[in-house]
Amino acid sequence: MFLAFLLIVVGFIFLIKGADFLVEGASNIAKRFHIPEIIIGLTIISIGTSMPELFVSITSALEGYSDMAIGNIIGSNIANLLLILGVSSMIKSIRFQRETRLIEIPICLVITVLFMWMCNQGKDVTKVEGIVLIVLFILFIGYTILMAFKGEEFDKEEGESKETEELQTNPLKDLISVFVGILALKIGGDLVVDNAVKVAEFFHLSEKIISVTILAVGTSLPELVTSVSAAIKGKSDIAIGNIIGSCIFNMLLIIGVSAVIKPIMYNVSYNKDLIILIVGTAILALFPAIPPKNEMSRMNGIIYVCLYVGYMVSLFLA
Repeated sequence: MFLAFLLIVVGFIFLIKGADFLVEGASNIAKRFHIPEIIIGLTIISIGTSMPELFVSITSALEGYSDMAIGNIIGSNIANLLLILGVSSMIKSIRFQRETRLIEIPICLVITVLFMWMCNQGKDVTKVEGIVLIVLFILFIGYTILMAFKGEEFDKEEGESKETEELQTNPLKDLISVFVGILALKIGGDLVVDNAVKVAEFFHLSEKIISVTILAVGTSLPELVTSVSAAIKGKSDIAIGNIIGSCIFNMLLIIGVSAVIKPIMYNVSYNKDLIILIVGTAILALFPAIPPKNEMSRMNGIIYVCLYVGYMVSLFLA
């Protein structure tokens, strides 16, 4: 059993480093083609940090572990919202951009409610529903691109240093980085899922408990590193944008792709977890209106972390 735990850790290392390689290589390629930096942040970085969830959920779905496929996404979103955003704002207060509080948070809330409704329609996520989720994801990408072209100040802030970095990159190295990243993600996903199943069976734990705790926190480590680092540097838009973007990508892209590959059965016991996610997102929508306005304060962060701890405790007491 020690070996299984060790292989899960090794799997997480592959997932995290794979995401790093993929993000770095893809970002450099995007810069080479003069794609605006804000688009890179809203799309490539957020998708890149969600790659561990993608590979774990797809692997779980293919191997018939539907509880892990769904649970990993729901658990990761709860961890992203309550734990990671909470810790980030405890380190340094996070300011809400106008489009974040008026558009992106409400979009995330609507998508979460839609996702819960979809899951409860037929107790599964079908291929057709998966296609609908992917279409919604493409529309969201369209929105981010549209909003990106209004972010000229962001480009001016970092344009000079990034241009120098672009000139020093090697196209072949960037392509290899992307390939190595995808390969590492695949290996990591297989190691984590296969050995998480062994741990669950050994301790007589349900797939749900494993997926919303160990898998969820483990696959959310890239978001944790990215958002905490952004918070320390005072880059509020990256800290919160990465979390909101990742939550949306998780539900739309990852569940969508997984369902298209193979329909995912839904366990109604996840309704409680989805309600917690919906309530947490609704609270996030209210934070900008509560003093200090347009800001997620350290106290707000403490509230979120306490809610996450309470959620973890409830899982094992249920």
